[in-house]
Amino acid sequence: MEPKKLRILIYSALMAAMVCAATAVIRIPSPTGGYVNAGDGVVLLCGWLLGPWYGGAAAGVGSLLTDLLMGYAHYAPGTLVIKGLDAVAAGLIFRSMGRSFRGQLLGGVAGEVIMTAGYFGYSALLLQRGLGAAASVPGNLVQGAVGLVTAVLVLQALRRTSLEQKLIA
Repeated sequence: MEPKKLRILIYSALMAAMVCAATAVIRIPSPTGGYVNAGDGVVLLCGWLLGPWYGGAAAGVGSLLTDLLMGYAHYAPGTLVIKGLDAVAAGLIFRSMGRSFRGQLLGGVAGEVIMTAGYFGYSALLLQRGLGAAASVPGNLVQGAVGLVTAVLVLQALRRTSLEQKLIA
């Protein structure tokens, strides 16, 4: 296997593990009784750093593993697709806009809209919750906003080091 391909596979596995850990371990209590986690920020970083395809795979697999490990197996299939598409959209927009700060913001917003709409659709249709699934939309929007801010700050910090050049596919 050529070194560049091996490197991107290793980074993809590492990012999948980071998504899983950030979602399962880093929890910030919210006033609504739930919690906000750092996983969405790492999902966006997957798309931005690894590119849309490897990033989407890493984000989807890492998020799926979290659902399986944390007792939410009924969400795992939807999570694989939703978080994967979240990172794919973020990565595609980021790349198409020359990896600019504007591309970072627009890609992140698009990804988090996909996440919010995806979970609404999954809960409403496949889990048969109907319009009751709308109750999760505000929490997912807050989760997405926290993830976007976190990911933007982390990528801006990486840009001040030599790590960004090594990581971005």
